[in-house]
Amino acid sequence: MRRQELAEAAGISVEYYTRLEQGRAPRPSREVLTALARAVGLTVAERNHFFRLAGELPPEPLAPDSELRPGLRRLLHSLDDTVPVTVHDGRLDVVARNAAATELLGPVPTDGRFRRNIVWQGFTAHARAVLGHKGAHEYGRWAAAELRAAMARYPGDEYLRSLLADLSTNSAAFRSSWARGEVSVAQSAEKHLYHPTRGWQVFQSEMLHDAERDHWVVIYAPAG
Repeated sequence: MRRQELAEAAGISVEYYTRLEQGRAPRPSREVLTALARAVGLTVAERNHFFRLAGELPPEPLAPDSELRPGLRRLLHSLDDTVPVTVHDGRLDVVARNAAATELLGPVPTDGRFRRNIVWQGFTAHARAVLGHKGAHEYGRWAAAELRAAMARYPGDEYLRSLLADLSTNSAAFRSSWARGEVSVAQSAEKHLYHPTRGWQVFQSEMLHDAERDHWVVIYAPAG
């Protein structure tokens, strides 16, 4: 693209763009950086690098991606008979479970607005059956903290706001956990889970983050 074409696509003057190229202009605003990145079609990784070069933090995504990477889906299936693996997005909705995770945790719900959400699921009778009383209490604290972190990441997200309102209205256990004001950062934990045919089992859970799509891969490795 010529300077004039790029400047027009970014909504800035050619004179200002020329000064930016030559390092004679003040540090550009985040709005100008965003416009330039969009004008030249930068990928997410390229845009983030561009922001860092300009001394700015990369912008947070407006919403998590709902589509699972094909390669990750194949990985889940390759572990069907060995290790339970689940994936949830930045809104904390389950995107996928492999066969081992489905056997352990049940199939991914397909009805109800919040039934796929791991925070909402944490305050159900099913969660208490799988986690036990103590485990469900600990999970509830973690889930409320995860919701607070997600709402900070997506402050204008109507779905998350509605989820908070629903749980605050209908779950005393959630209200108690939410009142702690905690924000979750833990990505590794030991979990005791009740398998429907094998009874109580101990897992070491590890959470891996796909930052580009804001997906979280949770691997349940059998402990011991």
